[in-house]
Amino acid sequence: MINQIILVGRLTKDPEIRYTAEGAPVANITLAVSRNYKNSAGEIETDFVNCTVWRRTAENTANYCRKGSVVGVSGRLQTRSYENAEKTRVYVTEVVADSVRFMSSKPRELVEQE
Repeated sequence: MINQIILVGRLTKDPEIRYTAEGAPVANITLAVSRNYKNSAGEIETDFVNCTVWRRTAENTANYCRKGSVVGVSGRLQTRSYENAEKTRVYVTEVVADSVRFMSSKPRELVEQE
């Protein structure tokens, strides 16, 4: 079986990094990825894809990327579910990233800090 995803898009907000109870870094990012065709109104639609990045890649992504950064993500599609506070089953589909490639230059505020 093959489960491989490759996406290139812009971050919709700054990466959110947190740490598991075991201390493993994990970052959540959302990519805005334009479709390759126009809809009936002549507009290019955009998909917003949630991605989860782990360990050193998560730290690097949080340190060097900001809202609007162009990144390439390769990984796998994963579906999970959980029960929310209202006791309703919630299904989540996301990309679990194996690698993140930074495709824009460093954000200005990171360059100024060096």
